[in-house]
Amino acid sequence: MTFQYLRDPSGRPAWDGVLPGRPEPFFLDRGEGEHANLFGDLFTLLLSGAETQGQFGVFTSTCPSGDIIPTHSHAGTHEVFYVLDGAVRLFVQDESGRQRTRVLRTGDFGFVPAGLPHAYRVEEAAQLLGVVSGGFERFPQRMGTPTDHAGAQPPYVPPIPDLLAAARELDVELLPGFGWDGV
Repeated sequence: MTFQYLRDPSGRPAWDGVLPGRPEPFFLDRGEGEHANLFGDLFTLLLSGAETQGQFGVFTSTCPSGDIIPTHSHAGTHEVFYVLDGAVRLFVQDESGRQRTRVLRTGDFGFVPAGLPHAYRVEEAAQLLGVVSGGFERFPQRMGTPTDHAGAQPPYVPPIPDLLAAARELDVELLPGFGWDGV
């Protein structure tokens, strides 16, 4: 995958140099990582595909209550949800068309295999740990606005053409109007 990152005045990606960009041991202190603000969420990239030879990426997201990530799917990306704090309702439709939903609370885990429609809604302000197939972890950076700290940020909503372009780049299918049983 190739990405067009937000750039600083010198033309380098705004978060260039925070992660090693190659497979080597490294450590991050609390609050360190590559930060990007997207919608109302603060995403912190801890490990990218560059460090895992494209295998996977790891990030956290800090999400306000009521935040909704609308229904979508990504054919080549598996996604892990681990709730570090708060509560998140995860919606997923399996290959047979059966819809499932569950509120994940602190310490709960959810997994969505590649290609399945899914969405989530933050029921209580939450912090999530996410693990995804390599490359997809940079979606918040591709669409969001970089920040150099992990503090609260005003919401950032990307222009729709940019959102659609990033979705195409990352093989994300947006599913507007998708209905969830009982919701």
